[in-house]
Amino acid sequence: MKSKENKSIFLRQFGDTPQLRVIDFLLDNFSFDFPLTEIARESNVSYNSLKSFIEDFVKNNFIVITRKIGKSNYYKLNTENPFVKNLIKLDWSLSKSFIMKENQLISA
Repeated sequence: MKSKENKSIFLRQFGDTPQLRVIDFLLDNFSFDFPLTEIARESNVSYNSLKSFIEDFVKNNFIVITRKIGKSNYYKLNTENPFVKNLIKLDWSLSKSFIMKENQLISA
């Protein structure tokens, strides 16, 4: 796996684990659904690692299966889940805070 050069604010703040990389990718793309292969590739997590924890995410209702195309299930962040709603707010808050700090540094 190739490492991601520019880590997101979310990953810098909370750590860089396979589970958090997947959550970070899905947070950034919460309006869309993806097959496991694309989630693995875009979040820079091995497919086997993703398979080891994706069912827990589904069981805990963090993500939902939206449809099936051929043999592939498509997954999406469950934006109806209160915990996920708070994660989205947290991600936006972190981004906003980072931008405000950057603007202060530029204007100083």
